[in-house]
Amino acid sequence: MLEKKNSSLEPLKVTATEYRKPTNVRWHVFIMLLVLCAINYVDRAVLSIAMPLIQKDLELDPAIVGIILSSFFWGYALMQIPSGWIADRYRPDKLLIGSSLLWGIVQTLTGFVNGSKLLIFLRVILGIAEAPLYPSGAKLQSVWLTSKERGRGATLLDSGSSLGTAIGGPVIIAFIAWFGGWRGALIGAGILTIIVSWVVWKVIKGTPETNSRMNEAEREHIKNALEKEYNLDIQDSKLAIKITDYFKSRNFWAMCIGYYSLNTVFYGLMTWGPNYLEKTQNLDIKIIGSSILIIFGFGVIGELIGGWIADFWRSKGGKDNTVMRSLLFIGGLMTAICILLLGLGVATSLIGVIVLLSTALFFLRWAGLYWTIPATISQRKHVGTIAGCMNTAGNIAGIVTPIVIGFTISLTGSYFIALLLFVFFGLTLALASLFINFNKKIGA
Repeated sequence: MLEKKNSSLEPLKVTATEYRKPTNVRWHVFIMLLVLCAINYVDRAVLSIAMPLIQKDLELDPAIVGIILSSFFWGYALMQIPSGWIADRYRPDKLLIGSSLLWGIVQTLTGFVNGSKLLIFLRVILGIAEAPLYPSGAKLQSVWLTSKERGRGATLLDSGSSLGTAIGGPVIIAFIAWFGGWRGALIGAGILTIIVSWVVWKVIKGTPETNSRMNEAEREHIKNALEKEYNLDIQDSKLAIKITDYFKSRNFWAMCIGYYSLNTVFYGLMTWGPNYLEKTQNLDIKIIGSSILIIFGFGVIGELIGGWIADFWRSKGGKDNTVMRSLLFIGGLMTAICILLLGLGVATSLIGVIVLLSTALFFLRWAGLYWTIPATISQRKHVGTIAGCMNTAGNIAGIVTPIVIGFTISLTGSYFIALLLFVFFGLTLALASLFINFNKKIGA
C-alpha cells in the first residue's frame, strides 16, 4: 500500500492501481471499427471499380448501371432504423459481427451472377446485411467514449468509408488480375470480409464493464464521464422523451438534411467517379484505381484531421457550437468551391482534376463529425435509433443520386449537371450544420 495525507493529517490508504494510467482499449475498439468500415467500403466500391468491365460483359446501358449502383442503398436505407432500434436494445458488438459475416457471404455470391436482375437482387440483400454498421458504431460511441473523445472516435469510424474507397481501387484491381476478372474480384472481396470480421470480433466484443483487457483506471474514466453526461441515475425517472418527440426538433431535421447532403456528394463521387475519370480523361482501369486511391486517400487524411481539430479545440475550451458549426460549415463550403471549379473547366489536365477532387474530399470528410451528433443530441437509450434515422436520410441520397446521375448522363452525355448538383448539396451541408444546437440534448 501507498499512503498519502489528507488535510486533517489522517493517513489514507491508496492502492497502487489508483496511480496507474488508463489503458487505451476504447481506442483499440474504434481502430477495429475503422478496419471493419474500410472493408465495408471495399465491398461497396468493388462494383463501381469493376463496373466498366461488368458493363461491357453484361451489355448494360448507363441507365441500368445507375439502377444497379443504386440498388444497394434500397435495402441499406430500409434497415437503418430497425438496425438502430436493435442496437439500442441488444449488444451492438454482436449485431456488428453478425451483419459483417452475412455481407461477406452475400458479396461472395455476387461473383456468380449472369444478369442485371440477379445482380440488383443481391445488391439489395448486401445493403440489408451492411445496414447495422453505422447505427451500431454510433451506439458504441455512447458506451465507450466520453463526449470530448467522440470527434476522434466518430472520424476513426467514418474515415473507413474514404479509406475503403481509396484502397478499394488497388485491391480490386489486384483481385481482378489474381482471380481472373471481375467475378473473382467480387468473390475475393467477400472472403476477405469474412476473415476480417473474425479478427475484429476478437477486439470489440464486450463492454467497458466486461472487457478483460481494460484496467480499472480506464473503466472509471469512461463511467464517470458518461454518468455526468447522460445523468444515468435520473434518466429513466425524469426523461420520458419518446422517439416521436425527436421529429419535432429542429436539431433532428437539420442533422438529417445535412447528412443527406454529405452523402449526395460522397456517394455520387464513389459510384460514378471511376466512370467520370474514364470518360473525361480516357483512363484505363489501372490508372483509375490509382487515381481513386489518391482522391479518397485525401478524404481519409481530411477526416482524421477534422476529428483531431474538433477534440483539440474543445479540450482548449472551445464551445461545442462554435467548434462543430465552424468545421462543418468550412467543410461544406470548400467542397462546393472545388467542385464548382471542376465543373467550370478550370482543371484541364488529369493532375488538375485529381487535385480538385482530392481537395474536395479532404474537406467533405470533415463532415464525418456528423457521427458525433446522435450521441450529442439524443438521450442514451435512443442513440442507436436516432443514428439509424440520420443514416436513413443519408442513404436515401445513395438511392437517388446514382439513378439521377445515370439518367442525366444518358440524356445529356455530360457530367456538368451532376457536378452542379454536388455544388448545391455542398452548400446545403454547410448551411444545415449552422442550425444544429450541439450544446443541448433533445428533451433535456
